[in-house]
Amino acid sequence: MAGPLEGLKVLDIATIIAAPFAATLLTDYGADVLKIEMPGHGDGVRSFPPLKDGKPLWWKAANRNKKLATLDLRTPEGLALFKRLLPRFDVLIENFRPGTLDRWGLSREVLWSIQPRLVILRATAFGQNGPYRERPGFARIFEAMGGLTYITGESEGEPTHPGYPIGDSIGGLFGAVGVLAALWKRARDPNAPGKEIDLALTESVFRLLDVLAIEHDQLGTVRGRIGNANGYSAPAAVFRTSDDHWVTLAGSTNALFAANCRAIDRSDLIDDPRFATNDKRVKHAAGLNDIFAAWCAAHPLDEVLATFSAAQGTLAPIYSINQIANDPQVRAREVITRVPDGDFGTVAMTNAVPRFTVDPARLRHAAGDIGQDNREVYRDWLGLSDQEIEQLTQRKVI
Repeated sequence: MAGPLEGLKVLDIATIIAAPFAATLLTDYGADVLKIEMPGHGDGVRSFPPLKDGKPLWWKAANRNKKLATLDLRTPEGLALFKRLLPRFDVLIENFRPGTLDRWGLSREVLWSIQPRLVILRATAFGQNGPYRERPGFARIFEAMGGLTYITGESEGEPTHPGYPIGDSIGGLFGAVGVLAALWKRARDPNAPGKEIDLALTESVFRLLDVLAIEHDQLGTVRGRIGNANGYSAPAAVFRTSDDHWVTLAGSTNALFAANCRAIDRSDLIDDPRFATNDKRVKHAAGLNDIFAAWCAAHPLDEVLATFSAAQGTLAPIYSINQIANDPQVRAREVITRVPDGDFGTVAMTNAVPRFTVDPARLRHAAGDIGQDNREVYRDWLGLSDQEIEQLTQRKVI
């Protein structure tokens, strides 16, 4: 194992995407993560498409690098085993509704009595308090009530969700940041008490939209949808090339505007008083976008990219996954890497982000079968016999 978090022990009892993603990020950086699932059906992501030969591909990526065990915490025997496991770990990640672990006999006081330095990450839709605390949630709720969906889409069209549950991923990022912040206290003081982190996933989405709150407070503005236009830069939009590819253009400074104008052989626009500053260009965005759209529509993608590159303009292709996979920059940095997989030999996955030069993290393996590490966890770690493990399995405790 390698990476800056080598030696950190994380116990992941969360489900679906957001909170487990926080644990996956930590294990990308070298943390040792044990994921516990319910016996039998396991985590719901195991049933998410796409599937290959009946095997869930999303699962393999979402829970890579983790050891996998099963345990029913709702049973007395399961609870006892959990309490025996807990002292081995520095971090506990859960996403049950507020009060669930308390009802199972695992309040924070109990957890800290077992492992006084434990960092507890609690991920819920709306947080541990407030009138919505009991509500369930998933990515589209976080995106909708966090303000992202309302500002996404065409101005006269319906609010639009991203084509991927990004609300979950955003929450997972904030969860990992919260854990690392709590661990800094421990790094400075090894005897520091445990920490409890209240991660509201809807608030995580809203936190990314920095300008909305101050804009509404100071100007009374309710930001709406503007499609692929840009509220703070012009020209800026999505344009189709003559060979039916798509590119995106932006650039708010005068220097970048000048470079973009030279790319389409329209240096006359640089000295036009209507476009002298960024705020003026934004006021005339529609006209500028039309000019650049017409130029792109008359040229194939390769020519568009080469021309803007030569002029040091700020245009980029809008990539599909096959274009990402074949991009020379992606290949040079191994942004997509291959990892061992129990079903398919090796599979492609996105690499760890960010990179650590001195202490690089690495991906070790794709996520595997439910309970595949039960014997290691219960026999090697806790000292149970094979017979005890078999009995617990038959009773669906593990």
